[in-house]
Amino acid sequence: MSFQLVLAGVSSAAAQAETPASPTSIATLSSMVGGLILVLLLIFFLAYLVKRLNLVPSSQGELKTLAVTPLGQKEKLVLVEVAGQQYLLGVTPQQVSLVDKLTQPVEISSESFASRLRQAKAS
Repeated sequence: MSFQLVLAGVSSAAAQAETPASPTSIATLSSMVGGLILVLLLIFFLAYLVKRLNLVPSSQGELKTLAVTPLGQKEKLVLVEVAGQQYLLGVTPQQVSLVDKLTQPVEISSESFASRLRQAKAS
């Protein structure tokens, strides 16, 4: 008797699985997946933008990165300050080289994101 109940339950579950999904549920699912993909793309784009524009302030430790200038695909010049002395470094994937120990410090204006945004809107 219990075997017949189990067999009937399995056959009814198989019959329900074979019925095609209604068009409204497919449209709802595709809309939800599309929205999820859009939100994920927006998050990755904003993370790339923050990294590319150096909008995250550096820590206030002994070593401060004052400026970074890309020279190529993976090469860049970096201006760092250590204990009040500024150094210009050449950075590649293989090594970091001292280009110059600056005798006169370079003054870097630290503008906030709000002021940069106002300048961008004005122009």
